[in-house]
Amino acid sequence: MSDTPRCVVSLLPGATETVGFVGAAGSLVGVTHECDYPPGVERLPKLTASRIDHHALSSSEIDSAVGNLTDAGSIYTLDANLLEELAPDLIVTQGLCDVCAVSLDVVERAAADLSSEPRILSLNPGSLEEVLRDTETLGATLGRARETRREVEALRERISRVQRAVAGLPRPRVGCLEWLDPPFSAGHWVPEMVRLAGGEEVFAEAGEPSVRLSPEEVSAAAPEALVLMPCGFGLERALEETHLLADLPGWRQLPAVRDGRVWAVDANSYFSRPAPRLVEGVELLARLLHPGAFPEDPDARDARAVSGLTVR
Repeated sequence: MSDTPRCVVSLLPGATETVGFVGAAGSLVGVTHECDYPPGVERLPKLTASRIDHHALSSSEIDSAVGNLTDAGSIYTLDANLLEELAPDLIVTQGLCDVCAVSLDVVERAAADLSSEPRILSLNPGSLEEVLRDTETLGATLGRARETRREVEALRERISRVQRAVAGLPRPRVGCLEWLDPPFSAGHWVPEMVRLAGGEEVFAEAGEPSVRLSPEEVSAAAPEALVLMPCGFGLERALEETHLLADLPGWRQLPAVRDGRVWAVDANSYFSRPAPRLVEGVELLARLLHPGAFPEDPDARDARAVSGLTVR
């Protein structure tokens, strides 16, 4: 009898994407309320819900609500009855960030009561390389080790192509913002992505968590390029949020703002989630920071992912 899981529950959007990437989307039986990639997973049973209505609240209200709920408990609820009904033999989750998904403690308590006795695989990457290694781990767990190694090697080659293209070029000072009101740095794998794309991140260190930034810290960093990637938002919502920065003290004096090098991006697809599309995020950043290094490509997948923006 094969030990390969046949009924998989993903409690993390990035894990859902990765299951699809390794060619095992057909094994998914349940996902989170936020899972939207690969296409079709949104039709699967949803095991989670948020206690925060992100659509009805402003960014500052969301930030306040997150703080209150993480102090009091979990932001998310988990449907234990549905989990029992789906009878998974593998649950993929994470323990990296309680703001991003159901906490590992909640998952472990729920899984302990399941008659299916599922295995729990917790993915906790802090870097892009760890995301790629986790992808290989998940692929092997799902019986797709050889195929996944081949696909991950292709991702690494795409990263190498970017590095070759930007080698020797001036490296602009780049500030990535994971939240806009209040401003937060974009930590974990994002500074590494910026470096690979030919820039130097000024708000965060690679592998470190995101932190709240004061206006003085934003001004002192003097970024020459700004990338706005509010966590949990797609491009349209990110664009709606950009006006929140216009009144930040010192904003108009930032080199990036003066030079019109401010962009909003689809954080959900290319930056927030620890999943293979982070490689597309690296390619997207490289095209923004060094457009002359990349010939016109009619098949460029970042064409709809970013919109040029200057906030005056």
